[in-house]
Amino acid sequence: MKAVGKYIVIQPKKEKTTKTKGGLILGEENREDIRYRIAEVLEVGSEVNVIQKGDTVCYDKHAGFEVEIKDNIYTVIKEFDIVIVL
Repeated sequence: MKAVGKYIVIQPKKEKTTKTKGGLILGEENREDIRYRIAEVLEVGSEVNVIQKGDTVCYDKHAGFEVEIKDNIYTVIKEFDIVIVL
């Protein structure tokens, strides 16, 4: 698997749950106050300059799309969807 251009293949980190004041337990994807998620970079395209394989990044949770390759699900985003390299 190899990313092309400005695309980056990432593996999102496990989501944490949060308990609301009313007692509801929410996963990170259901929290409206959190816009960004954390992921590990698996592959970078040839036009990506700053991000490297193995980096941990924060990206917009609404960005990209998922692909399934050999029973594994990966997320593919564009370089400009990353806001922080940790």
